[in-house]
Amino acid sequence: MRYRLIDAERTHHGVSLLARVLGVSRQGYYAWKGRGPSRRAREDRALTETIVKIHTRSRQTYGAPRIHAELREEFGVGVGRKRVARLMRTARLEGVHRRRRRGLTRRDPAVVPPEDLVNRDFTAPAPNRIWTADITYVPTGEGWLYLALVLDVFSRRIVGWAMAGHMRTELVLDALEMAI
Repeated sequence: MRYRLIDAERTHHGVSLLARVLGVSRQGYYAWKGRGPSRRAREDRALTETIVKIHTRSRQTYGAPRIHAELREEFGVGVGRKRVARLMRTARLEGVHRRRRRGLTRRDPAVVPPEDLVNRDFTAPAPNRIWTADITYVPTGEGWLYLALVLDVFSRRIVGWAMAGHMRTELVLDALEMAI
């Protein structure tokens, strides 16, 4: 670390002065400068190239655990998972994280669910005889976007929809009005 500082600052100050201030010898600095990268650094560089190939081949989805497994199984490289994670961090490679599923529906135990009018039979003899509806939510950069849909069971087409930043009754009513 001290030698790197001397190397970075030697254009502004003399090597002898920097070595004296940092408490190292001038000869030690020049010996460090003439040395090549260590065996570990060379191995890390080669391993990083392999990690980049695996990460690219996985369409940038694999993280350290999967890359570690692939290195061991396909390439026969015995290396620790934390070393793979460190090299990925250094190369600024990240895997894709699964989103945690959070349920947004909170059922009220006091409310009786409505009657099933179609008896779970989702076939219709003609258009506009049976409609089904659903609400879904989409995560965006600005928060949740809620989408209400009304589907005609006969044609399997969406006949009404509405989007909003809330999940209140007006959202469902807007979708139903569009369908009507």
